[in-house]
Amino acid sequence: MINSIDFESNSTFWKNPMAGLALQHWSFTKGKKSRAVIVGLSDLSRKLTHHFKQNPLLRVGCMGFFDDRLPERLPEDNQHPPETLLGKIASTAEFVKTYNVQHIYIALPLSAQPRIMALMDELRDTTASIYFVPPDIVSFDLIQANISTINGIPIVAVCESPFVGINNLIKRISDVLLTLAILLLIAPLMLLIAIGVKLSSSGPVLFKQRRYGLDGKDIVVYKFRSMTVMEDDGEINQATRNDPRITPFGSFLRKTSLDELPQFINVLQGRMSIVGPRPHAISHNEMYRSLIKGYMIRHKVKPGITGWAQVNGFRGETETLEKMQARIDYDLDYLRNWSLFLDLLIIFKTINVVIKDKNAY
Repeated sequence: MINSIDFESNSTFWKNPMAGLALQHWSFTKGKKSRAVIVGLSDLSRKLTHHFKQNPLLRVGCMGFFDDRLPERLPEDNQHPPETLLGKIASTAEFVKTYNVQHIYIALPLSAQPRIMALMDELRDTTASIYFVPPDIVSFDLIQANISTINGIPIVAVCESPFVGINNLIKRISDVLLTLAILLLIAPLMLLIAIGVKLSSSGPVLFKQRRYGLDGKDIVVYKFRSMTVMEDDGEINQATRNDPRITPFGSFLRKTSLDELPQFINVLQGRMSIVGPRPHAISHNEMYRSLIKGYMIRHKVKPGITGWAQVNGFRGETETLEKMQARIDYDLDYLRNWSLFLDLLIIFKTINVVIKDKNAY
């Protein structure tokens, strides 16, 4: 049996009020599970969602299916509870963004390649991990692609965070150990900077900024205050050369990147990593996500104090769309090729960049 719920691709609301209440109930009662949807209703995709239900350790909750066929044309299954048909394939991306879906399983035949390509293009504006079922895929821009199985069902991860499983543990342990060692070394320096900020201008020592973190969720990032203003929302202008908002002492801090040192505390909190895509102002995120394809993919990992883009010449102001595009290209390249060695290389290169680079102000 199939329950059909009409979800419009151009709306963020359910047409069926009772269906909306059901979804809210699902969100609260099963919030500890990762939210997942499946594109394409078939015997194979049914088998996958039934396995999720039977194995709670997987911590995946399937919210329903997307399919372009009418309910009466879909294959029936009287041996299991009814599935929920959420809507047409074209409405998948809107649903994923509206209800913060973490996993998308695409179970469409290769004959549906045009629809798959169109869907992948729309999903670039989300932070969801994307998987194909079965594994015979066409040429896509893969992020940390790998093949695995779930109860014998081949699953191809085509857009997934590099920090899953053992990699996540390696990343976190290296972050904590390096951060503790660095904080022990720079604690006296941070104390002197705090005194300098307080004496050089009125206002707090630390500037707390709201940024997008892992999965595009809001986090609070710390910096030593380098400006006379405390902009954190609305229209925020990037700092430019000879910016009148920057204090003389703040100019020195920004030039040497010493204003970023409090972010090591963010690393210990688990909000950031030492290495990763640099966090941008929320207003900048909302602007560039509509201008640059794949922009939100950079939020599949924690933001970093330094990153692959910054050591390749894209540190400081990005006054043109082309420069921001180049920065995002480097961020995505980091996701594709991450290794612990690459992180260490970026850290050492950062030291050299801070000493020689003239792009920060």
